[in-house]
Amino acid sequence: MIRVYGMEICPDCLEAKEQLLLAGVDFEFLDFADSTANLKEFLKLREGNPLFDEARRQGNIGIPCFVLPSGEATLQISDILQA
Repeated sequence: MIRVYGMEICPDCLEAKEQLLLAGVDFEFLDFADSTANLKEFLKLREGNPLFDEARRQGNIGIPCFVLPSGEATLQISDILQA
């Protein structure tokens, strides 16, 4: 199952959720606002991860973030939809 880290108040996250639902992708949405445990998991994933370098440089959070069943993370929904 795909894990998606984000927030319900994030327009990019809501768009990603809609695209995943329309594509029939099985996923779990982990909202930071719902749980500090979700936030802690995401921060652990983000900390020191070069995937987030550009997001950090731009002052962004790096969400939505998609984590594949293999544990590999991506910030590109196209990586999920093309799989």
